[in-house]
Amino acid sequence: MRRTTAAAPAASPATSPSTSPSPSPAGQDSGTGLRTEFPFRLPRGYVDEHGTVHRDGVMRLATARDELVPLRDDRVRENSAYLSVVLISRVVTRIGTVDDIHPGVVEDLFASDLAFLQDFYRRVNAEGHTRAAVTCPSCREEFAVDLAGGGRLGE
Repeated sequence: MRRTTAAAPAASPATSPSTSPSPSPAGQDSGTGLRTEFPFRLPRGYVDEHGTVHRDGVMRLATARDELVPLRDDRVRENSAYLSVVLISRVVTRIGTVDDIHPGVVEDLFASDLAFLQDFYRRVNAEGHTRAAVTCPSCREEFAVDLAGGGRLGE
């Protein structure tokens, strides 16, 4: 089967870049509504070589390739626990101002931040959302929180 692509129609004055509607939110395809990027806030934060703490980041949806390529990595073959380090480094696109996320960056995360990203990955890619069910320790009321953030703790 041969694929063909249709040429885009010429821009009319009504759809020129200066008058086009505002773009869809980052990581969201306006045609399908599929969300492909998810913001997060690390519990402790990544500390770079200058001592700067970076907490806010973005994780994208994983592809089949993201899950297959690490299996060929020698570090993963020697130690299967390293799989999550390589996998997380492939799907996290930014932490603070750091946008070159590689296994060395993930290795330098605090254990609580790595555990957070592993759970976040599972929620985004397996469950399709970033919500978690929680129970208030004081009143025992159950409710959902969005792990991607959007609000401050206690709100």
